[in-house]
Amino acid sequence: MTSPSANIAAGCAAPDQSAPLPASVDLEKETVITGFVRNAEGEVVGGAYVRLLDASGEFTAEVVSSPEGVFRFFAAPGSWTVRALSRHGNGELAVDAARGVNEIALSVAAS
Repeated sequence: MTSPSANIAAGCAAPDQSAPLPASVDLEKETVITGFVRNAEGEVVGGAYVRLLDASGEFTAEVVSSPEGVFRFFAAPGSWTVRALSRHGNGELAVDAARGVNEIALSVAAS
């Protein structure tokens, strides 16, 4: 048996963001918002705090991007904002998510 902490990012209770989607995920019924956090030079940013905000701007969830800059949220279809806070700066992107996998690229830059 694998320890539960083996799939948890350091300092965050979210599963490993780089792990493949579980086989049990039905993409015809579920909505996944996933992508990479990149800095102004296009390099991936690991360790960024990535937040999911609903259509009214309310905080819904937060994960830490993997060392490869990957993040993932399971959400409902609709309008969302994905915001990243990192040592390289911050970034934000509006997303109109549909059922299935919604891939985005989130750029961060110093203010």
